Amino acid sequence: LHSDQDRGDGSLKYILSGDGAGDLFIINENTGDIQATKRLDREEKPVYILRAQAINRKTGRPVEPESEFIIKIHDINDNEPIFTKEVYTATVPEMSDVGTFVVQVTATDADDPTYGNSAKVVYSILQGQPYFSVESETGIIKTALLNMDRENREQYQVVIQAKDMGGQMGGLSGTTTVNITLTDVNDNPPRFPQSTYQFKTPESSPPGTPIGRIKASDADVGENAEIEYSITEGEGLDVFDVITDQETQEGIITVKKLLDFEKKKVYTLKVEASNPHVEPRFLYLGPFKDSATVRIMVEDVDEPPVFSKLAYTLQIREDAQINTTIGSVTAQDPDAARNPVKYSVDRHTDMDRIFNIDSGNGSIFTSKLLDRETLLWHNITVIATEINNPKQSSRVPLYIKVLDVNDNPPEFAEFYETFVCEKAKADQLIQTLRAVDKDDPYSGHQFSFSLAPEAASGSNFTIQDNKDNTAGIFTRKNGYNRHEMSLYLLPVVISDNDYPVQSSTGTVTVRVCACDRQGNMQSCHAEALVHPTGLSTGALIAILLCIVTLLVTVVLFAALRRQRKKEPLIISKEDIRDNIVSYNDEGGGEEDTQAFDIGTLRNPEAIEDSKLRRDIVPEALFLPRRTPAARDNTDVRDFINQRLKENDTDPTAPPYDSLATYAYEGAGSVADSLSSLESVTTDGDQDYDYLSDWGPRFKKLADMYGGVDSDKDS
Repeated sequence: LHSDQDRGDGSLKYILSGDGAGDLFIINENTGDIQATKRLDREEKPVYILRAQAINRKTGRPVEPESEFIIKIHDINDNEPIFTKEVYTATVPEMSDVGTFVVQVTATDADDPTYGNSAKVVYSILQGQPYFSVESETGIIKTALLNMDRENREQYQVVIQAKDMGGQMGGLSGTTTVNITLTDVNDNPPRFPQSTYQFKTPESSPPGTPIGRIKASDADVGENAEIEYSITEGEGLDVFDVITDQETQEGIITVKKLLDFEKKKVYTLKVEASNPHVEPRFLYLGPFKDSATVRIMVEDVDEPPVFSKLAYTLQIREDAQINTTIGSVTAQDPDAARNPVKYSVDRHTDMDRIFNIDSGNGSIFTSKLLDRETLLWHNITVIATEINNPKQSSRVPLYIKVLDVNDNPPEFAEFYETFVCEKAKADQLIQTLRAVDKDDPYSGHQFSFSLAPEAASGSNFTIQDNKDNTAGIFTRKNGYNRHEMSLYLLPVVISDNDYPVQSSTGTVTVRVCACDRQGNMQSCHAEALVHPTGLSTGALIAILLCIVTLLVTVVLFAALRRQRKKEPLIISKEDIRDNIVSYNDEGGGEEDTQAFDIGTLRNPEAIEDSKLRRDIVPEALFLPRRTPAARDNTDVRDFINQRLKENDTDPTAPPYDSLATYAYEGAGSVADSLSSLESVTTDGDQDYDYLSDWGPRFKKLADMYGGVDSDKDS
């Protein structure tokens, strides 16, 4: 920098400010020359804006306005291309056409794209030919070889180079690695490793039993390797089946129907394996399926006997006698040996042992009498067992139906009790009868009704059979008198129409009743004769009952009132009758005058004023009467007698029986002490003659002690 004011005498000073001033850029303050202190990188900062000014060295004042100038960094090719990823991963289907897109790689150059070719990148393949190629300008990788087979090679590693300067000599370059995997397509059909398979199975194998496994190999993977197995031809299309194990992709041959060695010993099947997912563009390679022959040999086993039927149904009349044959069952050993068979009844199904079976020929016969009305069907189980091998047995259900025989008479459907009005007219219907029968005839029930022969003549009623298993009872005369006859018993004979004819006699009760004009029953009891006073016996009884009830009510009311008077109003802890105060103090004897304060009895002030009894209902309210205090020198006997007299004359004394006991021993006892403890300390023998003077109560004691003295004297 140079100022026009600079005369070269050193009076001016140049200063620099702005981006990098004093750090990247410095200025010679005398000459104004600007220099860079270190190497500059355009990729870090391409432009610097600086400001310069010339000032007077002595005064520090600017001699010219501040000037701004821009420093631009020119680019050189000092950065190589860099890929966005160090390693790329890509997939492409196997057998793809040439030119199939795989992946696109991208590299960037930090140099200035507007200045020369420093940032112009060109792509090329260093490793991966001839399988893949890359477009030089876009970096798109494509397949370059036809029919690349995953089953031959699955993984490829491709190295791509990016070079600047348009790929010319002297350009900088960078590389990246692309890992390419061929994905599977269904281009391989399944193949059986062998053409024939052979298995064995016993004839006793139940349906669903697996016999063996076969497997076809497929070079593909995933769903392209899934295989479906099927039986396409053979003698056992309906006897065997094949299913696919989804985990192992094996075909499992199973039994579909029961096998019989005696009927067929060997089966030949043709099993086919195919891919369920097929790509049409590979059908030219051939059918995507394969077949193999499977031979199955049935092995003979000792089988249980086989009945001729899956179930048997027999019929027998209920009047059949014991040991009557009903029918028979048949079973035989299916094996070639034809072992003999014996029969038996499973007693768990015939607990009452009603039926039995001939163990040799299988004939079923009765062992007890039957009753269809008790049990219509008998369901039992018959067992057939090989005689030579009892472990081999089989069972068959046997259903026995008991046929009906007319062995039950008909009877009334319910108990019939009806009434007839006293003023009933002749031929009036009073009751409809119905009957039931436990039997079940093939043509249905047909009942007939009639009066019993002993009641048919002279009866006041008639029976009319309606021919529909019902009958009606009709009056035979006009008017009935319940005072003469209040109850009629009609014996009715009911017969059926089956063979042999069964009949029974039922009784219909008919009461004579008083009815209103509409025929509604009012009373069926005979009324008592009317007394001259105009009241019947029933009315008198009703009046007496009312009087007795009234008297009982009055007595009960009086008793309850008296009981209520005696009932305590308050049941509390202050009720003196229910409280016992125990002090547990041991007294000092008769001579102890300090154990009890007699002043308590002599002090009537201790009684609470106006304190009434709370345990009963008071009949009259009296104020408590104060008694004069006793003198201090009053004898206790006199004090108690005074109190007894006061209570006897007290109108507020309790009205119920109350016993107040005042026990006073007196001044002393003429017998002194009866303790035996004191007698031990005496020097001489005691004289017990005085015991005889105490009266008859001490006679026994006098005899005991008096006798001792007599013994000593003797």
